[in-house]
Amino acid sequence: MTLYLSRLTPHPASRQAQQELGAGTHHGSLHRRVMSLFPDGVAEQARAHFGILFRVEDTPRGSHLLMQSNQPPDPRRLPAQYGTLTTRPLADLLDALEPGLTLHFRCTASPVRKPGHTTRAHYNLPAVVPLNGAAADDWWQRQADNAGLKVLTLHSRPVDAARDWQYPTGTAPADRARNSNRIHHHRVRFDGTAAVIDPDLLRTAIRNGIGRGKAYGCGLLSIAPAPAPA
Repeated sequence: MTLYLSRLTPHPASRQAQQELGAGTHHGSLHRRVMSLFPDGVAEQARAHFGILFRVEDTPRGSHLLMQSNQPPDPRRLPAQYGTLTTRPLADLLDALEPGLTLHFRCTASPVRKPGHTTRAHYNLPAVVPLNGAAADDWWQRQADNAGLKVLTLHSRPVDAARDWQYPTGTAPADRARNSNRIHHHRVRFDGTAAVIDPDLLRTAIRNGIGRGKAYGCGLLSIAPAPAPA
C-alpha cells in the first residue's frame, strides 16, 4: 500500500490555523481538521480507513503539522488562507529499507502500562499508568524491537499531553457537559538512531503507528537515512 507524508504549514495571518496547530493545541479540533482533508462518506473508523497518523512539530520558526496517510489529503478542503499543504509519496524510502541500514527516527507516543486488576487493587493504581524517564525509555525499546529496529541512540523528553472531551454522536450542545468523557493521552517524544533488523516489521509499524492515542497526535513513526556508525 502506498503511503504519503504531508506537511501543513499554517499561514502567519490565519488565526484559526495558528490556534489549531500552535502550542497548547486542542487535539480534538486538530483531529477534525485533519479528517476534513479526506473524502466524506466513511461512516466508521475513517482515520484507520485512510491510514491517518499525525503530529505537530514545534520548531524555532513555528509549528507545522506532519501527516501520514494512504491517499493524499486534498488542499482544496482547507479554509482560504489557512496554510500551505505539500505531499510526497514514501514509496522510495520504504522500498530502500534493508537489514543493517542506519536510520534517524522520531515518534511522539503515549507510553503507558495497564496493570492487572489485582495489582491495581493492591497498589491503588489507575487503569492506565503513564510512564516517564527510564520506564518510558524501556517501553520504547520494546516498541522498537517489535518494529524491527535495534536502537543505537535514544533521547526522550515529555511533551504536553493530548486532551479532549468525548461525547456520544448527536448529543445536543446543552447536554455535552454532563454526557462527556475526558480524554487524556500522556505523551513523550522519542528521537534517536537505530539499525534496521527486519524491514517488513518496520514498514508495518510505520503504516500502523506506535501505541495508543493515534487520533490525538500520537504514534507517527518518522524515519530518515543516517550515516552508519563508525
